[in-house]
Amino acid sequence: MAVNNFLLVGAGGAIGSMLRYATSLMIGARTFPFATLTVNVAGSLIIGILLGLSARDNITDYGWRFLAVGICGGFTTFSALSLEAFRLLQQERYLIFLLYIVVSITAGVLSTFAGYVLSK
Repeated sequence: MAVNNFLLVGAGGAIGSMLRYATSLMIGARTFPFATLTVNVAGSLIIGILLGLSARDNITDYGWRFLAVGICGGFTTFSALSLEAFRLLQQERYLIFLLYIVVSITAGVLSTFAGYVLSK
């Protein structure tokens, strides 16, 4: 059973990572890290929906591992957010840094709430 869980998470993570990469290619590089912001907000919405489905027993433990832990874990990029925020600090772009952190976290939490409400 433990091996199956690892395979579910790994397969989902691979899919999520490819989706994140595709998103970065579609949005492209700009002066503001919109691609990372997009995947973090979208991933937060999706995980909120999955949480709502899970609360109603509409998703199995296997489904949770594959979709939430695997796909959302591979798709969202908090580590990339941290790196980009650090780089903004290194570049002394303090206002953009603060805006990026506040918008990312606030929109992520609100999207998780919205996803949860939408799925009920």
